Formats: sequence, structure tokens, C-alpha cells
Amino acid sequence: MSDYKPQDLDKKWQQRWASSHAFEVEADPSRPKFYCLEMFAYPSGHAHMGHVRNYSIGDVLARTKRMRGYNVLHPFGWDAFGLPAENAAIKNGVHPEQSTRGNIAHMTGQLQRLGISYDWHRELATCDVEYYKWNQWLFIKMFERGLAYRRKSSVNWCPVDNTVLANEQVVDGRCWRCGSVVETRDLEQWFFRITTYSDELLDATSELKHWPEQVLTMQRNWIGRSEGARVSFAVEGDAATKIDVFTTRIDTIFGAMFVLLGPEHPLVGQLAEKSADPAGFRKRVQTFRTQDRAARISGEIEKEGFDTGFRAVNPFTNESVPIWVANFVLGDYGTGAVMAVPAHDQRDFEFARKFNLPIRVVITPDGRPKSSDGLTEAADAYGILVESGEFSGLSSEDAQKKMVAAARARGIGEATVQYRLKDWGISRQRYWGTPIPMIYCEKDGIVPVPLDQLPVELPKVIEFTGKGESPLAQVPEFVNVRCPKCDGPARRETDTMDTFVDSSWYFYRFADPRNSALPVDPAKVKYWLPVDFYIGGVEHAILHLIYSRFFARVFRDLGLVDHSEPFTQLLTQGMVLKDGAVMSKSKGNVVDPDAMMQKYGADALRLYVMFVAPPEKEVEWTDAGLEGSYRFLARVWRLVDHWNETIAGEGIDSPDGCETLNAAEKAVRRKTHDTIRRVTADIEQRQQLNTAVSAMMELVNALYAFSESTVTGGPSRRSDEDVEHAGQVERKETICVVREAIEALVLMLAPFAPHIAEEMWEMLGNSTGLTHATWPSFNADVARADEVVIPVQVNGKVRGRVTVPTDIADDELQRVALADPGVQAHTDGKTVKKVVVAKGRLVSVVVQ
Repeated sequence: MSDYKPQDLDKKWQQRWASSHAFEVEADPSRPKFYCLEMFAYPSGHAHMGHVRNYSIGDVLARTKRMRGYNVLHPFGWDAFGLPAENAAIKNGVHPEQSTRGNIAHMTGQLQRLGISYDWHRELATCDVEYYKWNQWLFIKMFERGLAYRRKSSVNWCPVDNTVLANEQVVDGRCWRCGSVVETRDLEQWFFRITTYSDELLDATSELKHWPEQVLTMQRNWIGRSEGARVSFAVEGDAATKIDVFTTRIDTIFGAMFVLLGPEHPLVGQLAEKSADPAGFRKRVQTFRTQDRAARISGEIEKEGFDTGFRAVNPFTNESVPIWVANFVLGDYGTGAVMAVPAHDQRDFEFARKFNLPIRVVITPDGRPKSSDGLTEAADAYGILVESGEFSGLSSEDAQKKMVAAARARGIGEATVQYRLKDWGISRQRYWGTPIPMIYCEKDGIVPVPLDQLPVELPKVIEFTGKGESPLAQVPEFVNVRCPKCDGPARRETDTMDTFVDSSWYFYRFADPRNSALPVDPAKVKYWLPVDFYIGGVEHAILHLIYSRFFARVFRDLGLVDHSEPFTQLLTQGMVLKDGAVMSKSKGNVVDPDAMMQKYGADALRLYVMFVAPPEKEVEWTDAGLEGSYRFLARVWRLVDHWNETIAGEGIDSPDGCETLNAAEKAVRRKTHDTIRRVTADIEQRQQLNTAVSAMMELVNALYAFSESTVTGGPSRRSDEDVEHAGQVERKETICVVREAIEALVLMLAPFAPHIAEEMWEMLGNSTGLTHATWPSFNADVARADEVVIPVQVNGKVRGRVTVPTDIADDELQRVALADPGVQAHTDGKTVKKVVVAKGRLVSVVVQ
């Protein structure tokens, strides 16, 4: 018996796949296509177990679909631009390109050692000029259509280093490098007008039938369509200055007791100048502006605020109400101002209680006035209006309609729709990204780089200090150019693009990665796209997926594609944990996949991460589990090695031609066909890869049990009913049944453990590899059991199990169930009130 040496098999088959270009494909309209894609990786240096799981899931689907006859596109690439490489350059003096290229080389080797069936000739990296040229081309096309524009926006500013900081570079309100308190400044920034497609992006979520509902909910909430009213509160003493607020509950406006401004609101600066202590005012505002934005959005931040000393007029009550600045209101969300109704909004209620501000109840369930003294929380339900002037006594629904009409008639407001989704700010004051292809001329203003002058290449900045202007602004030969229109002196844009731009259309480029005339050839995209199966972490459920859906519509409107949604089916895989925490270098709990492959082989690692849990669930890593997967593969190896001389080669009939199968042979054949049925459905329909592995394990157990009870013969065979070898008899039917079972097992195992499967396939006498093999088919009649075990309940508790024919009639099943000794022990002396036969799967007996 030969030994199972996985490391040798890994090298052998990876070399053979590479030399034969086994996974390279081209468009072929005569064949159905399947585009399988995992979210591509940021080249951080080393692949981790999260990568292994993501890519292994995709590979199981890709390999299965190939064997099912599909023309499978399974590409890979690198999300190669980004802040981490630039931070490393500042800290360690390693140029971003050098570190990125080195990391790509290392991670490529890791993925190839895993045996993932990638079409490597389509590989791309977003830092390749051949790729980011098309980012620039797309930017200009969007600028021409008004989808790219420039306006002022807030940025994090380090006053010591005199530079813009990314949100990730702000730690507890201070610069990550020098520790100084970060300020907020308004700078001219480039934006993509994603809000043009707000309604379309929202409405289309109902058409994404094969996306997780959790992701769709997150997207709908992020787009955040709200119908309500915009109402103006005049600043007291300055009637010309208005504070516009958006509210979905105009029916509560008689309870609006103060106005809250976000610290970024334009009026805040004006109020600061007019205040008694402008410097103190601005300092308090700045403190709020530098607080963690995510916490401000989520409301998890401690609610803080201060009274500006100014007041506004409630346009419905004509009451004077104070104007406060509050940290939990964002200047770029809605109008940046909130009419605070503490009796009927929980955040406002908490703020009012903290600062002892007045609360007035204006809606009650029964229309009776109610004091706010006993309130412990806001009453945010609809009801009947009270203390609301002429609108008192109306229901919330009726009041909203009449109040909007009244506001419109008085010129103080109107019905409107608001979105949480805001235009996408893509300007980054950093180096390692795509240069924005725009030029500034004093005469002609903002001028795009002519398309025939693309790409605008990223210059080789050598020194990274992280101080001062954007690194590109420090390269005079890059900045100083001639205007394309007037040929006068001009300067280039020195901001680079958000790296989300790179990942928002890479899936299109994979369909045509070497095109030098267009981002993609529409004909090739028409064949390959949309992506049939997309796999990645749920942490990308909002930004990456919304931006990708936005870009799909831009591509559509440019005539490059004929669809609106880029991904047909989405799977969000769960995290890999170690000791209860997500693996990370900072926590010291990373498991090195290279070490695991060196010890157990790639197949055992792949199989383990597929078997340990359903793809969408978290995985708790254990070395013992990996050891178990290795032992299972070794067990399969021994089984095939034991039988291969007996069943390999030509001249063995299909069991369909054998009419004299005995009970044991029938049982093995039924198990084989049932396993094919289960594994096929688990992979293609349910993506429950763990149960597919379980089904194969059950088949292996059945084959071991059958082998131990069967005398196995040697390679010599005769054409009569039996085969004799060494004086012992082996049934021809046994050989037929075992060959069918083992071939099916090897084929089903191939997507999960391709190296060992290829070797066993060759051992079985097949001259062509599994890349040319066909997925096994099952016969539903053969897969159906002759007998089934039916549990029998008495008053809800299982008291017996009966083995009966699968086609037994309900009345006969009832008779057998009641005759079971275990059931009789709980029915004797009692009256049987009811017997329910549940579709042949359960018998329920009710006694009294």
C-alpha cells in the first residue's frame, strides 16, 4: 500500500495545472458561462485564514461548475493602492510600490500553494498603470456628465504637521504620528454624484433575490430614504437667516423646544463670530468635530452640547427656542440641523434630561393632555395631537398632511424626500492612489486631461514625511503643466482617488484585462457578466457593494454594459476566530497557513475550513480539527489504494446492467447515488459545504464497512459471473458497485481536495485530469431507500421507531406504529384519541 504524502501531491499537481494552463478560459458563446469571484485581496504581506476560507469557498463552486459543463471564469487580482502602504513608508522608509509588489509576490505563492483554480493570466493589480489609466478615463467621462464635481468638504487637519489625515490616522482625536489635537478644516474636494441613482439603488434591492437579507437591509438603511418635510426656523433678531430642518414627524412640531446644530453646520461659524467669546465658542465646536465620526453617527457617543446664546423661532408656535450645538448631529447629514422634540424622540429626550431643557407632550394615545413630569423615555408612537393649536384632535397621519399644506401655504416649508446616502467624496490627500486627471488654469478654470494623454502616471516620490501638503504637491515636474485649452501655465490636481474607486469596477476588467482601447469590450462583458457568484466578508456589505452597484449603472449609461446589477448571487462568509477573537497580528492569535500546509498539505487545510461550519457562520479554529481532516483524507487514500487494481481500467460494466445485486451491494449503490444527490444540492443550491463534506464522510464509512465484509480480488478478471483470484471468489457485481462508488467519491471530493483527488483519479486508470472530468449524476430511483425508519410519538414524546417500506400506505404505517412494543407500553390501558401520520416522516399518537 502506498503512503499518502500530501506535500508531494501538492507540488506535482500545481505544476501540472500551471504548465497545462488548466484554468485559463476565453469567451465561448456555445457554452454556458459561470463567473465565480471572491473579493480580491489587499496585499498586506501574508494571507491569513480568513483569506483561505474565502478563496476555498469560491474554488469549490468554480471547480464544481467546471465539472458540470460550464465555461468558468475564476480570476484573481490585488486591491493594491491604499493608506497602509503609505503609512509604512512614512514609518519604515520602504516605498509603497516596493512593499506592495513584494507582498503581492508572497501572497501569490501562498494562493498557488493552496491550489486555487485561478485563471492567473487575467491577474491584475490596481496599482498597475494599465489599470488605473481607466480609473482616470472613467473619472473624466463622469465629469463630462456632471457625475464628478468639486465642492468644499470637511477634512481632518493636523496643525503641527500641516497635513490632512485620514479617519484611520486620527486616534482619540489626535494625530497618529505627532499626537497633536486634530482640527477640522474645509477644503475643496472631488465628489461622485452617487445620489443621482439613490432611488434606483434602493428600489433594485428588491430584485436581488440571491443576496443575504442582512446585507439588503444594511444597504436600504444606508441609502435611507425618508419622506417628510423641510421646515424653516428663523433666527431670532435676524429674520433673513433661516435654519432649515428636515423632519419625518412634522406632527410633533408643537413640541419642538430647542434647535440642535451639528458642529459642521455653516451657521455655527457665524454664531461664533457674534458670540461674546468667539475663541471659546470655536474651541468647543472643534472638540465636537474631532470626535469619532462613526460613534457620532451611531449615537454610541456620550451626548454633549452647549447653548450658543442665540435663539430661533418655532414657525408653528411662534415661540422663542434656544439654539444649541450638539455632537451627535452631523453637519453633512440631512440639513445639519434638528428640531428637538424631547417628548417624542429618544435622543432628544436624553439630551433634554441631561441639560435640564423643557419637554412638552403633544401626542398621546387617547388625545388627552399629559404632563411630561413622569416620562422616563420618549413616546415616539403615532397618536392624537394635543396642545397643537388648530391641529389638536387630529391623528398623526392626518396632522402631517395638513401641517405640510399649511407650511407650504405660509412659505415656511414643504414636503420633501431625504436620503441618508450622500455623494461620495473621492479626494484623498495621499500618494499611493490614482492621480485625479484634472488641471487648473487661471484662464480656463478646471480642465480635464485629454483622453489621448492618459494615463497621468504616479510620479516616483522617494521621501515620505507625512508632513505638509499632499506628496504629489511636492513634485514640481508633476504639478506644473500647460493648460490643454490655452497652452498657458497651469497646475495638476495633486489629490488621488479613494481606493474604493479601484474596487468598484475590477470585476468588469477581469472580463477583458488587456484591453488598451477601452476599460472593457462590451461584447466580452456581455458574455461573462454579471458575476454569477460573489463571495466576501459582510464588512463590505455597505460601501464596496453600493459603490460597485453605482459603477455598474455608470458603465451602463456609458454603453459599456447592458445590465444594472453586477452580482447575481452574494455569499458573505463568516470570520475565522482563534480563542474567541478574530485572528489578527495585534492579538497574537494568527495561524500561519503556510505552516499548516507544510504539516498537513493544502487539501486538509481546504477541507477543514469547509467542513467546520456553514460558510456564512463564524469558525473557531482548532488544530485538532485540521488533524481530523488530514486523517479523513488519508482514510480515503487507503480506500482507493485498496481497491484501485481491482476496479481500475476498462471492461467494467455499470451497475445498471447488473440484475443480481445482493442486499449489501444495493445498499452501497443507494448510498452512492444519495450522496451524489446531497452533495450536488449542498454545493449548487444551498452552498452548505460543511454538510456536503459530511455526506462524503458517510459514504466513506459505508464503503469501509462494505470492504471489510467483502473478499477483494486482484487485477485478473474473467467474463463469467464471478471473478476468481488466489482461490477466493469476488462478485462481478461488487466490482461494478465499488467502482461506481469510488469514482463518484473522487469526483465529488475534487472541488474540496483537488490534489489528492487528481492523484486518485490517475490511480484509477484515467489518462485525463479532473479538469476534463464530468460531475457524477444520480438516479433518483436508486437513491431512494427501500425502507425508512419512522419515529413514533406518544403525547409529544418519541416512544418508538419502526422500519417500514418507503411506499407504505398511511393506514398500514399507523397499524405498524401502534403495534410497536415501545409504543404499546405507553398506550396500553389508555384511549387513543388521535393518530396523525405526517407525510411518512412521523407518526404522532395522542392518548388519554
